[in-house]
Amino acid sequence: MKRRTPLLLASVAAMALLGVYGAEIASRAALKAPAPTPILTDRHGAFLTQLGHEQLTAEGRHTEYGFWTVSPVPDRVARATLALEDKRFWQHPGVDPVSILRAVWQNVSSGQRRSGASTIAMQVARMQNPAPRTLWSKAVEAGTALVLTARYGRETLLAHYLRLVPYGNGSHGIAHAARYYLDKPVEDLSWAEIALLSAIPQAPALHNPRHPAGLRRAIARGQRALEELARQGTITGAEFTVARAQLASLRLPPLPQRPDALHLVLRLRGMIEREGARALNPSDPRIRTRIDLGMQRDVTAIAREQLAQWRWHGAQQVAVMVARRGSGEVLAALGSAGYANTIGGAFDYTAEWRSPGSTLKPFLYAVALERGQLRPDEILLDVPDGASGIGNADGAFLGPMLPRQALANSRNVPAVHLLRRMGLEAGFQSLNGFGLHDMERPATRFGLSMAIGSLPTTLERLMRAYGALANDGVMRELQWYEGQPLPEPRNTLSPTAARLVTQFLSDPQARLPAFPRYGSTEYPFPVALKTGTSQGYRDAWTIAWSQDYIVGAWMGRADAGTMAQISGSRGAARLAQAVLLQLHARTADALEGGAFPAPQGYEPVPLCAQTGAPDDGHCGPTLVEYLPAGQTVPARLASAAPLLLPTENTTPQLSILSPENNSRLWRNPELPPNLNRLPLRADVRPAVPQIVWYVDGEPFAVTAPGQTVYWPMTPGAHRFQIRLPWQETASSPVRIVVE
Repeated sequence: MKRRTPLLLASVAAMALLGVYGAEIASRAALKAPAPTPILTDRHGAFLTQLGHEQLTAEGRHTEYGFWTVSPVPDRVARATLALEDKRFWQHPGVDPVSILRAVWQNVSSGQRRSGASTIAMQVARMQNPAPRTLWSKAVEAGTALVLTARYGRETLLAHYLRLVPYGNGSHGIAHAARYYLDKPVEDLSWAEIALLSAIPQAPALHNPRHPAGLRRAIARGQRALEELARQGTITGAEFTVARAQLASLRLPPLPQRPDALHLVLRLRGMIEREGARALNPSDPRIRTRIDLGMQRDVTAIAREQLAQWRWHGAQQVAVMVARRGSGEVLAALGSAGYANTIGGAFDYTAEWRSPGSTLKPFLYAVALERGQLRPDEILLDVPDGASGIGNADGAFLGPMLPRQALANSRNVPAVHLLRRMGLEAGFQSLNGFGLHDMERPATRFGLSMAIGSLPTTLERLMRAYGALANDGVMRELQWYEGQPLPEPRNTLSPTAARLVTQFLSDPQARLPAFPRYGSTEYPFPVALKTGTSQGYRDAWTIAWSQDYIVGAWMGRADAGTMAQISGSRGAARLAQAVLLQLHARTADALEGGAFPAPQGYEPVPLCAQTGAPDDGHCGPTLVEYLPAGQTVPARLASAAPLLLPTENTTPQLSILSPENNSRLWRNPELPPNLNRLPLRADVRPAVPQIVWYVDGEPFAVTAPGQTVYWPMTPGAHRFQIRLPWQETASSPVRIVVE
């Protein structure tokens, strides 16, 4: 019995070893490969970047690896590959006994390793599960190769090999290598090109065709492949002669280089990783973006040149976007003046949340026009308003003016009045509807200053929202690449409202006196534009659109510090102007053209600029406004309107201007009680003789609508409302807290 114990133990050990061996093979005997690696090109096919699989090398460097599927395998590629790697591929079961015996004999007779015996199937097993080159790992590879061949068949195995095998410089698979080295599809490779690429996988570093010595070695080994193909009769003598001569003189085209647009590349990479791309061909997963690299280079050069002119005024950074009007295709996007070589250059300012200044005003005007809260022939008053404490950037007031002039001059006070009439929450939600923000904070967090820039947004969001103004109220998502999943376009405004605002913003005459003629806001062809400047000159913006393009320009600082009076109409407008002029010259578009289309069913009517009445030849400055055809324009005086002239035959609209809803006020303990008082102001349209002020549900004062009433401040929560005498008509209540 004791004599049998060692034999029994040996048998048990052998069975355990076989069990481990079988389990190891079972865990590896399935084909697997990384997903195809997209390569991004511009709209004309020029290389942008490869979205490779990043790996850490032994030296600690990150490198990207590209994998492409090849299906079906071109017959010439298969024959050349097998001629060098596995001549008896179609005969053996995954392990070649002849090659094993030959390798053993050569290695034993020479005393060193002269050749290997790895078949295509064994190489697939090793590439899928890399392991140290030990006898055990070789045995596992051999067993795995047998199972893979039996399970999947030789054709599938060869296709998988040609998907995984490395061709050097991070390129895997013959399809990717053909595009990476030769910039052509694998189906179009010549015999010489196939022979060169087939020579690389045996030792990719040794046969690196990007190095002169590596290219010579690859050509020499490729000649061996051609000789074997000729010996097998795969190619004729004439084909062999031509291929041999072509291979000897073969030179690769320049290595594709990523352009100087790192922010753009990173943005596209992130979008594609998150959203994917529809209908991507795994055998040629190139994604054609909407970017025009030539335009991108032009825009970058212009932006850097313009920024250099403003550096002494405190500007540090710049961002520009160009989109095709109508389609929303992004043609160029510059995130900063330089990713690594400028202050704050690593930030992508097309996506940074910043104060937009006055660039939100057009959307408030458009919504008010859409909802009938504003008419293009009404008069707005640009006068001091103590209720909001908001003035104009220039410290001046221009008095009564038409909406066209109020918006074109970017006056703050009329915009604040308009937002007050719309209601804070309504204005806040309207801006959300244009995609300018997606915040869930209460509108009171921003207050009336929302109209002049307290609500942050991004250049990208502004570009998308202005696309709705430029395209008859239809908002489209910006298109960055083919196959991008996009929501359906949606109507955010009527064509009438969008066209009216475009008319306002494209009228150089209406910009007077705030913006002089023939400066940075005027063009030799129709352009609508809006500038914006955040508080303290921290951000300068301009969004401009022509018949063909929408351009967004931003200038500012990485540290949110102030600049030396670089406003939107100075720095950003000059930048946008330089870009638009270059775009139209670059595309050979005519610099002369018709105006933007008027709203359908509207006709031009000359109006007195300060009264809104028809031009009778004696009213002074006039502006041409578009009004519904056949509409009778009433003769009116600006003095008849407290803030916005009402339409005729309307129910009186009552609103409280001061105090603001949800205000929290503090009494000054150092003042006498009679001076701790709050001014009450109202807006009533059309004008009425009297209104009644109610405080906490009790009548407080009877007064004319335009008269200011003072209420003695008392601690606690209070509710204000105005009503018409002997009527139920009342304003919305305003609530405040006094401490």
